Amino acid sequence: MLLAFLLIVALAAVVQRNLLAVVLLFAVYSLLSAALFTSLKAVDVAMTEAAVGVGVSTVLMLATLSLTTHRANRLPRRSVLPLIVVLATGAALVYGTLDMPAFGDPGAPIHGHVAGDYLRRSIAETGIPNVVTSVLASYRGFDTLGETCVVFTAGLGVLLLLGTRRGSRGEVTQP
Repeated sequence: MLLAFLLIVALAAVVQRNLLAVVLLFAVYSLLSAALFTSLKAVDVAMTEAAVGVGVSTVLMLATLSLTTHRANRLPRRSVLPLIVVLATGAALVYGTLDMPAFGDPGAPIHGHVAGDYLRRSIAETGIPNVVTSVLASYRGFDTLGETCVVFTAGLGVLLLLGTRRGSRGEVTQP
């Protein structure tokens, strides 16, 4: 059901000409994605999607819209080549997932290496009672810090691209 809603919202965002509606549809899409991740028991990914997708991205897109128009201009007709490239890439990605183990398979390779060690030793080694939190905050702390830096840098880049300047009296002006 969630996948069907995701598809409907994505298609609605593609055909929409009002950019404010597109931003709101993207927020709904991120919220539905977070719900999907929650139903798949990936609560940490769901929280990240909710924070970044629904929160930060929506605020940045709304800030960008406040500096532009709310209507998209019609583009001239383009070739069908980009559609073919996207479909070929999608087909290659689907083909690459055909030999994956079944969802929840205890014999999957991911469960045969370090997962058992994390489950057995994480509380004693880190002192954190939640295994997911101990993996993200302790074992993969530098990776999490790197991801945070990437998100911060992306947000800073968007703000720099917006290019607002302060006037002599502190008012925001367009360049």
